[in-house]
Amino acid sequence: MATVPTVITGDGETPAFELFEPAVPTTPLVFCSPHSGRHYPRSLTDLSKLDARTIRRSEDLFVDELFGFAPEIGAPLIAANFPRAFLDVNREPYELDQAMFTGRLPDYANTGSLRVAGGLGTIPKIVAEDTEIYRARLDVEEGLERVEVFYRSFHEALGALIARTKAAFGMAILIDCHSMPSTVRALPSGRRPDVVIGDRYGTSAAARLVAMATSGFSGLGYDVMRNKPYAGGFITERYGKPSIGQHAIQIEISRSLYSDEAELRPHQGFATVRSELRQIFTQMAFDVEREYLRPLAAE
Repeated sequence: MATVPTVITGDGETPAFELFEPAVPTTPLVFCSPHSGRHYPRSLTDLSKLDARTIRRSEDLFVDELFGFAPEIGAPLIAANFPRAFLDVNREPYELDQAMFTGRLPDYANTGSLRVAGGLGTIPKIVAEDTEIYRARLDVEEGLERVEVFYRSFHEALGALIARTKAAFGMAILIDCHSMPSTVRALPSGRRPDVVIGDRYGTSAAARLVAMATSGFSGLGYDVMRNKPYAGGFITERYGKPSIGQHAIQIEISRSLYSDEAELRPHQGFATVRSELRQIFTQMAFDVEREYLRPLAAE
């Protein structure tokens, strides 16, 4: 893997992201946690008008730790250390809001997307649903540097990881790991699910793989929805190409199941959720081996 850039925080330097790999990969599952970073760069905090607690409202709280079992079941995990409030790698590289910057963005920037309009572009304007991050506009060069240095290195590492996995097993299955607030907008029925599984409305992964994940959660009593209200973001769309044996599934877990959302800390449910996630994906790895890898090996 290429050199990983570092972020400078109030406590020193830390790698922008980390890759946790098994000694010997045994499954085509690949886990990614793009929004659980909690190392806040000085280049963000020095410009933010938010206190240390409020700025964390967009974190996928401790999702990297929830899925930290990945190497134990033979799969790699890549996790961002920088926070989503600094840079969102689950967006196109240049979904940027011109109003946030001094200086003109390049013509290739996508300034008109719905996500930009909602304040949640590649460099977000807000945390949670409506709380603005910055007290002044950013220098355009600072914004572009975040994309060129941190965004690109993260996706280069993720793309290489998927490519290595596919070369080893003949297929790759990306599990894009997220959490959602317990106050997520209710469905028309008033229902707020425990888990949302996104496959871009059937386009990013084989239906059988999605069924494996869905039945795993449902079998343990989780209330599961598919694609509503989250169908999968840029990562799921970019890397999910079932026609070439490359699949991507987004998993959203309600934060209230394992954390105190107000205090930003795990609660007594954390160990249970982590254990059950390990159970679900251990079974999925077994089923993938039986239904996909053995037939491939026999060809």
